[in-house]
Amino acid sequence: MLTIKRCPTILSNYQEGSEGLGCGRNCLGQCCVPGSKLPLYTFKRRHTIAGEKDAEVAHIPFLESVLLGEWEERMQRGLFRYDVTTCETKVIPGNYGFIAQLNEGRHLKKRPTEFRVDKVLQDFDPSKFNFTKVGQEEVLFRFEESEENKIQYLEKALVLDSPNVIAINVSPIEYGHVLLVPRVLDCLPQRIDHDSLLLAMHLAAEAGNPYFRLGYNSLGAFATINHLHFQAYYLALPFPVEKAPTKRSPWKSEKGGIKIFELCNYPVRGIVFEGRNTLDNLSLAVGNACICLQDNNIPYNVLIADCGKRVFLFPQCYAEKQALGEVDQEILDTQVNPAVWEISGHIVLKRKQDFDRASEDYACKLLAEVSLSEERFEEVKDYILEAVATGEVQTKEEERADFVEDEVPDYDTLKINHNAPMHMNESRPIFP
Repeated sequence: MLTIKRCPTILSNYQEGSEGLGCGRNCLGQCCVPGSKLPLYTFKRRHTIAGEKDAEVAHIPFLESVLLGEWEERMQRGLFRYDVTTCETKVIPGNYGFIAQLNEGRHLKKRPTEFRVDKVLQDFDPSKFNFTKVGQEEVLFRFEESEENKIQYLEKALVLDSPNVIAINVSPIEYGHVLLVPRVLDCLPQRIDHDSLLLAMHLAAEAGNPYFRLGYNSLGAFATINHLHFQAYYLALPFPVEKAPTKRSPWKSEKGGIKIFELCNYPVRGIVFEGRNTLDNLSLAVGNACICLQDNNIPYNVLIADCGKRVFLFPQCYAEKQALGEVDQEILDTQVNPAVWEISGHIVLKRKQDFDRASEDYACKLLAEVSLSEERFEEVKDYILEAVATGEVQTKEEERADFVEDEVPDYDTLKINHNAPMHMNESRPIFP
């Protein structure tokens, strides 16, 4: 069995020394949640993917104002392990525009653990840390589909079943860094299913802000907790992968309005799914691809971008290469674990010397260690396309050029849905 010593971030203030404390902590476990009252945000099921005009509808910024308001309130209460707003951030000069952040807090607050990297699907283990051990004060609100087909926020709502919760990440990477934990009481292991992925897509669409992205790491691809969760945060810069050119995949079906591309001229090989019709169709296609990778024991990362209109899928092999001693020691010395954010171009560095000398060459070298070889990627891509294909072709699109540019939002002029203006301070966003 391949194992490597890892130092993942502590995600909860209750993670250490929580054994034997019982249900007196007001936690998210079965002992405390049923019958309790938690804030509740309900969303309307979306039948279409919002366009730019839809992003200006009044109810869209409401989730953002609630999320950021509650997140800042937790910050004022001292629930975070460090002040992420003091972390230095810079854009690395070069063609890609990689973003580097110095986050020494994550380095200083680490704890050792054994992380298994050779098995993507593993059973949930209640003896390990999981999100039922989190205190309820770390929860911002529940995120549920409305039974009345309306958007609303209730400060207190009775919990009768297993809720979807939005909780703070107490070791944040960026402003507004939260965790989405679907059906927390069901104790689902870290594996994507159609319902959980669709929920994450709805969160991206409901936020209505292209600078709010969701990420997912499978086991073997630097998920540190085997309890189903997605991460999300705000960063007012385009991720390099969002700007990368793409080419159409050989999959010709346009069923459900889904288009599939491959990344070009980017250090990590990946697949890009683009949906123009419904979240359900896009989520179904991406979900089928993720389930295929899981079933074939292939670690992967997912980035949900553009308010749920585009999803990036990255099969990866870094942890396996690390366990086999095939990663360059210079890369290992930086202690960077290339998960979804790093792969997307937001590289979190733990040491000042690495931040000061960060270069595009370093970023490309790091990400090259993540990527599958061209031969292996083609093999995995065939698995993915087969999983996504239904055998039906809705319409055959006219022949296009082999290489195309994705339709990327204009990040310089795009209207951002904030109740207050967003300011930039040393290349990082400050949300008043």
